[in-house]
Amino acid sequence: MVVPPTPRTLQVARTLWLFSFVAGFAVLVGSFLTRDSHLERLRSVVDEMAPGGDADALTTASGIVFWGSMGAMLLVVLLEAAALAILNGRQGWIRWLMIPLLLVHVGAVVVAEAFLVPEGAAGSYVWLLWGAQMLMAFVGLVLLFMPASNAWLSSRKQA
Repeated sequence: MVVPPTPRTLQVARTLWLFSFVAGFAVLVGSFLTRDSHLERLRSVVDEMAPGGDADALTTASGIVFWGSMGAMLLVVLLEAAALAILNGRQGWIRWLMIPLLLVHVGAVVVAEAFLVPEGAAGSYVWLLWGAQMLMAFVGLVLLFMPASNAWLSSRKQA
């Protein structure tokens, strides 16, 4: 049984997905390192939404929002990484699952932006990284459906 060489489109797609993961992790690491400022900002947001609340309740609510957003973003990136690992095993069906997964990722970014994007110039860097992440993932997904990628993935069935 001869395994055909991996086509260039698939190699580029993998690389784009990996760089996409790096951009996503960079946002998460940056948010983690600046968590105190995020939590303080979220405390004031929660206090504006429900004025006169207990201080402990404000702290708990802001923590839940912040850590929930971080967890959701991490979960989506890890699911995408698992899907890419399955694809590397020449399982072509996973490409179809990556489409809704990327849409869920976009939705998670839209929700998390309210909680993880800092104010000021630092927020533009977060948006730049998220934009790059989404663009690389989308282009990588398109490349997974190119004819050369299809041929490589379907050659597993013929072997």
